[in-house]
Amino acid sequence: MEQEEKLKTAAIAMRSDFKLQTVGGGEQTTKTVEDIGKVKDIVNDWNDMPKKAANLTIEQYGSPNEATQSRLIWYNNGPWKRTIVYRDEIPHDFPEPHTDCIENYINYSVPSEMFSELAKFDGSVIVERTKGEVSSRCDMEAANIAALNLMNDIVTGKLSAEEARDKNSEAISAFMMNRPAPYAEQLQFEVSKEANYDTDVVTIAGEVAEQGIEKIKDKVDLNNSQDTSYH
Repeated sequence: MEQEEKLKTAAIAMRSDFKLQTVGGGEQTTKTVEDIGKVKDIVNDWNDMPKKAANLTIEQYGSPNEATQSRLIWYNNGPWKRTIVYRDEIPHDFPEPHTDCIENYINYSVPSEMFSELAKFDGSVIVERTKGEVSSRCDMEAANIAALNLMNDIVTGKLSAEEARDKNSEAISAFMMNRPAPYAEQLQFEVSKEANYDTDVVTIAGEVAEQGIEKIKDKVDLNNSQDTSYH
């Protein structure tokens, strides 16, 4: 890539960042739903556990907003920002042997100093610092609910990672035995509907950015772009 093209790309990236932080936009969710016949045909070829997870999610939330051969996606379903059921499974032995195939997302900002503690708790609790999201990936929604409740307890200082692991085992055992299991039944904390990005800080020298803009300002109109995706 030539220098001019690199600088042009950098300027477009800066323009996109400015628009998103000032005008808004964020994730463009799909409003329509997929034809259930098409979805059933896709899921029919999946292994037993992802097929079960998909059918339970369809039963609860209806047909997904997006469907490909490898995943089904719902947006803003129930308490979730996004739900994905995957065809491809990941083996996971905590708190009991299973495969991860359903992932539920929420808006949630985790302080960076808490990342390692969450990793000690459950490797399938996934933190996206920049995007301001946390998700849990497991074999069923109830397990994800429990994991996210305990994630919140760790972040707010109520439990250590080891204590959360013990409580998770208790909650899942109770849920499977059809005993009261509040932590596996619904989120125990308020979830924001608004994304809260952690954009970090600029570390590239201002001179470099200025040179980039100067070199391509005649080719990239930063003020009157034809890109209207944020309006």
